Amino acid sequence: MTEIVLESVEDVAPREALLDLTMGEERKAKSSERLREGRLPAEGLAFSAHGPDGRLAGTVRLWNVTAGPARPALLLGPLAVHPWFRARGLGGDMMRASIAAARAKGHGAILLVGDAAYYERFGFSAEKTGELWMPGAYDRNRLLALELKTGALDGARGLISPTGARIALPSLEELLAPALLKTA
Repeated sequence: MTEIVLESVEDVAPREALLDLTMGEERKAKSSERLREGRLPAEGLAFSAHGPDGRLAGTVRLWNVTAGPARPALLLGPLAVHPWFRARGLGGDMMRASIAAARAKGHGAILLVGDAAYYERFGFSAEKTGELWMPGAYDRNRLLALELKTGALDGARGLISPTGARIALPSLEELLAPALLKTA
């Protein structure tokens, strides 16, 4: 039995290890990563799945973006499931949980870059992404969308851009403070 819960601070390091295991280092070169860099996931929309022994079995996050100018949306990804838990439906369970949570929070649409054959079962298609583009290289046929509210992506056109909260970084003063204390 796996349990899907909101991601905790304790899940961060195991999540990175899981992503490295399932996607390799090339995951950091993907255009979707450009939209996530330096940003926090959308509030209450980062999930972890834990196996019976409590270890991380899966992860999925959603990120605030715009689907062209002034068109709020979410970007889903990455979705990753530990090899030991594949073929048990965990990826599908995580997708359904994240979609339901996004809908409950009032979001209008979710975008992702992925395999249409897998994601179409959740309602994703390329029907409304033809006039959108991502930063960097990506396969246009893999840019998919799901409207949570009818018409949320009608007329969407332009660059998909990040809008989520930035990760807080220390100031130069904070970084230098320990060194300055040693010399004082």
